Amino acid sequence: MPLTPNEALDLFRSDDLIGLGMAANEVRRRKNDPRVVTYQIDRNINYTNFCTEYCTFCAFYRPLGSKEGYIQPIEAILAKIGEMIELGGNGVLLQGGLHPDLKIEFYENMLRTIRARFPQVHLHCFSAPEILCIAEVSGLSVRDTIARLREAGLQSIPGGGAEILDDEVRHRIARLKCKSEEWESVHREAHALGMRTTATMMFGCGEEFRHRINHLERIRRIQEDTGGFTAFIPWIFAPENTPLGKKVQETTAFDYLKTLAISRLYLDNVDHIQSSWLTPGIKICQVGLQFGADDAGSILIEENVVYAAGVRNRTNEEELRRIISDAGYMPAQRDTLYRSYALKRPPAPAAKAAS
Repeated sequence: MPLTPNEALDLFRSDDLIGLGMAANEVRRRKNDPRVVTYQIDRNINYTNFCTEYCTFCAFYRPLGSKEGYIQPIEAILAKIGEMIELGGNGVLLQGGLHPDLKIEFYENMLRTIRARFPQVHLHCFSAPEILCIAEVSGLSVRDTIARLREAGLQSIPGGGAEILDDEVRHRIARLKCKSEEWESVHREAHALGMRTTATMMFGCGEEFRHRINHLERIRRIQEDTGGFTAFIPWIFAPENTPLGKKVQETTAFDYLKTLAISRLYLDNVDHIQSSWLTPGIKICQVGLQFGADDAGSILIEENVVYAAGVRNRTNEEELRRIISDAGYMPAQRDTLYRSYALKRPPAPAAKAAS
């Protein structure tokens, strides 16, 4: 039987971290190959850092008119994808700020150009807030916006912009950003159109346990109705260089592992749970493989958003495969839709932030 919200609250209040990990790992063994942990090689490309939302947890965005702001030219984006392919990558996550002047034709042209040059690359792009912004700026419905982007080459949608799906928290940390129902509507529309998406949760931003449970309950309910989520990725708020970071306590490894395990137990209808190394660090990522996670994420050839918030953790394929092996599992590279396959090439080098 799935956890109830009250049962989840009791688990969050519990100090039995080992017991939680064992229970979560048992669910993981039933849902996934108990011998294997997967990982991906992909690249996050930020096509713009201009944004009108001014979220208190973000150190990456720049207001319109800023001399530090940019819109990436398409040739620069293509060059980044070419570098990723040389390193063995198979997917691209395009994400940016919410730009009030970029209509859907800009995004369609970007997708079509990438698809024409690199038809083998999976395009996993544009968070729910971005899609809502594109729809509003272009005078389109959310459904029509997603359908047009899909026709141009979009293949799946990341879970970014979720933070905590509870409007009490969202009003405090990102009052200009989309509401929880709006985030949900984008993913439901995508699922109705036959597209897969991921779900995420950024925690440690001053929320209470009940807010995290509300978030998990929303994800479970959507998945029960649509079955469209491939994975759930919980990660820790990176506080440095952000206004919000001055107001909240830093999240502990204990809290991360507990939340990871409870996510696996609560989201019994989501196939994959990812253990993150980017904000907790590579050692905690490895431990997370014993707390219900069956995936170690990506080596992230490029990552700029949490880098701007002071996070300097980096890894490479060799290290990711080593920590998976040392945890007692067989590492298997996967694609964006969590289809794994044998590795037949040299390991890719360490990731680095873009200049």
